[in-house]
Amino acid sequence: MGMMDKAKGALNSDKGEQLSDKGLDKGEQFADQKTGGNHDAQIDKGRDFADDRIGRPGDGS
Repeated sequence: MGMMDKAKGALNSDKGEQLSDKGLDKGEQFADQKTGGNHDAQIDKGRDFADDRIGRPGDGS
């Protein structure tokens, strides 16, 4: 298996999904802090969009 196939497999695993969700949650919190919560809806939408592109779609928080 190539390196990209291994990476995709890791992200599609349960542990990979949990790690990607954790990273996206941290990024969302960071963005909320930096904007003072003024763009909460847009940040949530961006987090959900990224989650659908990483790992298994629809499994995010």
